[in-house]
Amino acid sequence: MVTIRDVAKESGFSATTVSIVLNNAPLARYIPIATKKRIEGAAKKLGYRPNLFARSLRSRRSHTIGVMVFDMTDPFCTLVLRGIENSLYQASYLPILTDVQNERARFERYLEMLLDRRVEALIVVANWLFVNIDVLGDLEKSNIPTAMIGLELKNDSISSVIVDNELGAYTAVEHLYALGHRKIAFIRGPRTLTDSAPRWKGVRSFAKARGLELDPHLIVDLPESRDPTSSFETGYKLTEDMLKTKRPFTALMAFDDMTAFGSIRALSKAGLRVPEQCSVIGFDDVAASSLCTPPLTSIRQPMAAMGAMAASIVLEGINAVLEKRDLPAVHRKLAPELAVRDSTRSPV
Repeated sequence: MVTIRDVAKESGFSATTVSIVLNNAPLARYIPIATKKRIEGAAKKLGYRPNLFARSLRSRRSHTIGVMVFDMTDPFCTLVLRGIENSLYQASYLPILTDVQNERARFERYLEMLLDRRVEALIVVANWLFVNIDVLGDLEKSNIPTAMIGLELKNDSISSVIVDNELGAYTAVEHLYALGHRKIAFIRGPRTLTDSAPRWKGVRSFAKARGLELDPHLIVDLPESRDPTSSFETGYKLTEDMLKTKRPFTALMAFDDMTAFGSIRALSKAGLRVPEQCSVIGFDDVAASSLCTPPLTSIRQPMAAMGAMAASIVLEGINAVLEKRDLPAVHRKLAPELAVRDSTRSPV
């Protein structure tokens, strides 16, 4: 490993001068430009790289941010993580990624390990059922800026970035209604999942505003599950069960895209063509939505933007800590948008 002493020998200047220049220390402004260029040239020639670990020990800064995901297999995570990573890269911060796998013990252990490694902030992607996370309250004592994605805590110290689930569901049923559908089946989310209640509130708000009758026989709930991809099989089964009741419906609104994929499979197996005989709409707009057959109409969550916003919030929090100023929790709610594809059309 090339050291500062090696660069000093090559350039002909003292190790102290070389250190000041290469670390861009405050005294560097007093060093002649010609000297700086000679030292930087020697460093480049020798392939010198600063010892960031030693520098972090001196400055008590790590330039790392912990990113905790509750289930890496959830399709929701991909674009969220891309948004986080792009923002941290531009700010020269290194993300340390952990997959909690929906286990509280693993969450607490990883959190402990991240704090031991002096991460300067924390971003938590709460993408599934892990809702009992009061342990995050301890972060306030550690002065670690923290942002949650997908869940808003009733907490004054932890920031959040969520999508407007109520608006998204309202938009979805409004789309089906505008196409002429009046007999609509609904597969709601698990009751313990925080996204479920606001989405159903959006449906009921639209129904009340337009006088749309909601048939209780065509409303079913996804069960709790720690596997985010299980909603495909459950969507298939629930749709199959609704078809067996012989209650007619011309459209189906699924809780998320994975559920919608399962519903399309069940409808196809029963000999019903989508969208000619039944329209289907999902929620999230995961990558596979535009690739399935037919391409799925969905409510698009701005996932990359959510990740980028969470990163921006914690980066500002780091600056506040360094400047010894207070920065209250920030809560952002982003609007979703309707992505219309081939799985919805007017009823025949």
